[in-house]
Amino acid sequence: MARGVYVYMRLITIIATWVVLLAAPMAGLSQEPAAGLPSRIELPAAEQKSGGPEHGLPQAAQILGDKGQFFITNSMIVTWVVAAGLIIFAQVATRNIREVPSGAQNFWEWLVESLYEFLEGIIGPELVKRTFWFFGTIFIFILATNWFGLIPGVGTIGWGVPGPHGFEVTRPLLRGGNADLNMTFAMSMIFMVLWVIWAVQSQGVGGVLVHIFGAKGESSGVLRVLMVLIFFLVGILEIFSIAFRPISLSFRLFGNIYAGENMMEAMSNLIPGLGWLLPVPFYFMELLVGIVQALVFTLLTAVFTMLICMHDEEGHATAPARH
Repeated sequence: MARGVYVYMRLITIIATWVVLLAAPMAGLSQEPAAGLPSRIELPAAEQKSGGPEHGLPQAAQILGDKGQFFITNSMIVTWVVAAGLIIFAQVATRNIREVPSGAQNFWEWLVESLYEFLEGIIGPELVKRTFWFFGTIFIFILATNWFGLIPGVGTIGWGVPGPHGFEVTRPLLRGGNADLNMTFAMSMIFMVLWVIWAVQSQGVGGVLVHIFGAKGESSGVLRVLMVLIFFLVGILEIFSIAFRPISLSFRLFGNIYAGENMMEAMSNLIPGLGWLLPVPFYFMELLVGIVQALVFTLLTAVFTMLICMHDEEGHATAPARH
């Protein structure tokens, strides 16, 4: 079992790096200002009279630098730090594999084995062997990124201007990685590419088309023709549903994390002098939200994969009975 866990750990470090490399260019390039638009936006007169900009996390990650070609954003920094931390921790935990684990190895094996057994009970033993390297990684990566955004200093250390209640950060050095839509959308698109690959491997191209458009159930004659027509129309709706999965996955994760960070920001600025105390109860709620959203993203992607590969798994399950 230790050897199998070690292999999964290696795969986790590889896919974590892959996620970062694919997501980083999307996050950075999408933040470049369009041609002809000013790189700095003047504040409205109402905001200037009120003493500064309104509090709240901006929807887009901010570029760290003034040059147009410098596209490293504050959310990318957090993504790199989290990925590097996971890779280093995995390497340290698996440097000297022992028969009786302890310390970091014990924790890492417990985490990986628990995730494996949990997913195995949902999508089956055959499918989890082929896909756990992705689902295990995406859960750990999202959870670590969500919780990293709760560390004091993320979003509160950076560049800013003096305000009526002290120094106000207008361009933070760090921003929660999943509070950037580019990051969540990149992870969703990676999953959809893998979903297509796993579907074709399990069903074949023709099997996928039959799974989406084929008529279900037993029928004959005119009823059969009617069922074929109905399921063909249902298949068209299914295509639209599949196409919107990356959007729903990315916006669900982004919206919850972005809303949580905005709530923390609002609580810290609600009463001057108590900014260190009011957010404390909400920290515990955000810890729960962080793990719930990581679990939701992982479960949805796992179930989507199971549904398209379900017939293949049933075939493996019934094959021994025919012998």
